Amino acid sequence: MPAAAQQAAQTTPTTPTDTTAPVASTTDPAAQATGQAGQGDEPAGDIVITGSRIVSPSATAASPLQSIGAAQIQQSGAVNVQDVLLQNPTFGEPGISRTNSSFATQSAGVATVNLRNLGEDRTLVLVNGRRFVSGVPGSSAVDLNVIPTQFLDRVDVLTGGASAVYGSDAVAGVVNFVYKTKFNGLQVDAQEGISQYGDGNDRQVNVLAGKNFAGGRGNIMLFGGYSKQGTVLKRDRFTEAGSTAVDQTNLGLITGRDEDLFTPTTLLSGFTPGGRFYAGNSVFTYGSDNVLTDCTTTSCGGYNRSDARYLAVPVERFVFAGRGNYQASDALNFFVEANYAKTRANTVIEPFPLSSDLVDIPTGGQIPIETVVGGVTYRNPFVPDAIYNAATDTNGDGLRDIFFDRRLADFGPRTSRASRDLFRIAGGVNGRFLNDKFNYELYGIYGQTIENQTGSGQFNSLNFTQALNAYRDPATGQIVCADPAARAAGCIPANIYGIGSLASAASYIEAPTTLRSKITQTVAGGNVSGKLFSIFGADPVGFSIGAEYRRETSSNVFDLLTQQGLNGNNALPSTSGHFDVYEGFAETIVPLLQDRPFFHSLSIRGAVRVSHYSTVGTTFSYNYGGEWSPIQDIRFRVMNARSVRAPNINELFQPPQQDFPTGLSDPCAGITATTTGTLATNCRAAPGVSANIAANGAFTVNQADLQGITSFGGGNPNLQEEKGNSFTAGVVINPRSIHALRNLVLTVDYFNIRIKDAIVTTPLQFILNQCYNQSVQSFCNLIVRRPAAIGANSAGSLDEVNTSPTNSGGAKTSGIDVAIDWRQRLLGGDLTLHGAYTHLLTGYSIPLPGSPRDYFAGEIGAPKDKFSITTGYDMGGIGLTLTGTYIGRSSLDDQITGARPGTNPLYEVSPEFYLDGQIRFRTRNGFEFYVGGDNLLNNQPPFLGDLGSTAGQATDTSTYDPLGRRYYAGVRIKF
Repeated sequence: MPAAAQQAAQTTPTTPTDTTAPVASTTDPAAQATGQAGQGDEPAGDIVITGSRIVSPSATAASPLQSIGAAQIQQSGAVNVQDVLLQNPTFGEPGISRTNSSFATQSAGVATVNLRNLGEDRTLVLVNGRRFVSGVPGSSAVDLNVIPTQFLDRVDVLTGGASAVYGSDAVAGVVNFVYKTKFNGLQVDAQEGISQYGDGNDRQVNVLAGKNFAGGRGNIMLFGGYSKQGTVLKRDRFTEAGSTAVDQTNLGLITGRDEDLFTPTTLLSGFTPGGRFYAGNSVFTYGSDNVLTDCTTTSCGGYNRSDARYLAVPVERFVFAGRGNYQASDALNFFVEANYAKTRANTVIEPFPLSSDLVDIPTGGQIPIETVVGGVTYRNPFVPDAIYNAATDTNGDGLRDIFFDRRLADFGPRTSRASRDLFRIAGGVNGRFLNDKFNYELYGIYGQTIENQTGSGQFNSLNFTQALNAYRDPATGQIVCADPAARAAGCIPANIYGIGSLASAASYIEAPTTLRSKITQTVAGGNVSGKLFSIFGADPVGFSIGAEYRRETSSNVFDLLTQQGLNGNNALPSTSGHFDVYEGFAETIVPLLQDRPFFHSLSIRGAVRVSHYSTVGTTFSYNYGGEWSPIQDIRFRVMNARSVRAPNINELFQPPQQDFPTGLSDPCAGITATTTGTLATNCRAAPGVSANIAANGAFTVNQADLQGITSFGGGNPNLQEEKGNSFTAGVVINPRSIHALRNLVLTVDYFNIRIKDAIVTTPLQFILNQCYNQSVQSFCNLIVRRPAAIGANSAGSLDEVNTSPTNSGGAKTSGIDVAIDWRQRLLGGDLTLHGAYTHLLTGYSIPLPGSPRDYFAGEIGAPKDKFSITTGYDMGGIGLTLTGTYIGRSSLDDQITGARPGTNPLYEVSPEFYLDGQIRFRTRNGFEFYVGGDNLLNNQPPFLGDLGSTAGQATDTSTYDPLGRRYYAGVRIKF
């Protein structure tokens, strides 16, 4: 059917140059793991950590914080930093990536991140501690395609609520991209990659230049990069069940046996280039030989959609970035950073599956094959005798009519070509005053993202309807459109009977699609931080106060036919909206004891933010916590936070958007006339279901029924903010006093996040289950079934399942994070090790207050156990890095199976372990050559078919690597 709208950090420390005890610096793994890495704009000698605005020489993080250094990013060989982040277990499956967006109506190829499986709109993305303009219309999600990977010094991942420090959207945490500073020199690198199947060619070229000036008081850096990630077709890949070159579904959906759920069986689409013509009680088709045949009692043939589908969307990027600062004095430092990125992405999917109800929408698809002109009834001359003779008058207007469907191969595949332009500039001043006791910063930001998209393979339903109403003009003997006004407008009669027969009318019927979206962000703010008095001889009390103004706008405008749903595409009305927010915030860190027995340090901290939105009014967020180090080697930390997220523009203002969801299971399937229980009673209450049972003995749906479900979902202007309560407690162990372990850092953290009044779009499967299993009438009102058979669709089959966002009953997730960093001098070389592990204890959402829990912990995309291990060894001019990522055993969605994750092995898929590696060769003159590979074990993803797979694919491409073994090689030169 029409394209469905779509809606991690491990640390490899920089290779040490010696084995002396670590110090708090941005190149020290102990400093990074304990949250003592600066953001780059703070005055020299001081530190601003992610999660705080307080400038302090001894700042640490009270919430769980991991850092991914520039070395790890380089050693991954990743073209896009999203690929590095997703290895970390704190990240869930991305909402958008280039392997899950080939069916997207927009934003194909965008790269987003999702902390704690709570969604990208609850994950705040920053650059140098400041907000970044969104790349997805109506959302706050940032497109990581625009982040200049080689410009990064590191990426900080702070989990747990951080709204009191940074504002809305930080319910799950913060991902802070920190740029390099004071780079002096020139670095050029180039890389080429390809899969073992000979496709998916990736390449990138990057240039970074920097120059210090004014005796080191100033620095300017410029970056330019080009990258292109190549196409991968679905037909050229495999799952654990074999090739995905041919359409497959789950055998269990046909046999009804759970043990067959992960067994594939071929199921081709009934929408073929030869079409199906429903005339009276007969069905006709044109076979591959283009000869009309009666297929009333036999198969009408099938079409393999997998042959044309993209598995990985090709993405091309041009990225430019700059950063500069000049320190006129200690009290006045000017800084500026700028970004420009152009991203291009193309998608291709199979030709449109056309059905007559999408052509003549007002009639429900009843296409007359006769017409009246001048009081005379004429037969459509294109209609073959067999179809004409079998046709009847089904609507009582005195004219014979038919239903039809066909693959619109005459117009070629459906394509889209998107071009996105991002521009952002941020700048300001900062410095010290009053004998360096206080620091200040004033800053402003403007960013915008513009997307222009064009598409092909769609049609103008109004023109199509006119073109189907044709007769032979007795005066000229020519076949013409019956409507004189249509003829005057250039109407060309359409012949739908036969393969390729529509080509002559294509110029009149085809309708290219267009989209233009624009997102803007304007931010202005400032803060003052400093040191006050000391308590009991400890370090001075630190504080920060500030204010910020932000304005967000978004518009999303498709062509007029798409807005009205008159071209076979999803009906997507325009969305436009904006909001303003004024905020004030304050934060303090209070050291209580220091350098005393059992109290190497003891401190408490807190923060508060008051925000006033033009949409939801005033909101309030806060956090408080503390840290205690009984000795220098051990630090305990605890933090409790209230975070808020105001609804975004789509959630508030979006008109109902049409979607064609996949993976839905009709609860009524298999119900008979004698089946007892609430479910059976509710199903048979629908006249169409009863008619279906009478005709088939049990309620039966076909492939067209599963493919023909539509859904409308829009915004809700009555939404209020959601509130997240997060609690984290953990320990950081860095045994510096033990010589052999001085470079070991171990962190263990417990997290518990509860979201009250969560903004949730009620899941469609939940709506179906609540209506038919629980008799909830409000959900039944959102469901529309076909009262009778219509064309290829069965009586009683699902026509619409609609939804909208509400402030739901909430959501919760909890678990344990463990991270370990270690570096050691070994056999004349440097050994580094990083491991990150997350165990989910709980995870569920409550779609509506009082409704049952919808569990996600343990389901595909949110495994109970996930870890990554990276180890590196460098000796002389040779280095080796290996990264292993483990995804634990996972279950199908409990809304589909009815079983809580992990309780039934028949619904589970096996664990996966991926291995990546890189080997490097360096010379003393700054030249480096490297080769590497991803998915070196060539793991194939599990087969999911129609149960939990990404739209248009055979597996969950957001969770499992669908691309197979890949290799790359590159060079890096530094001057």
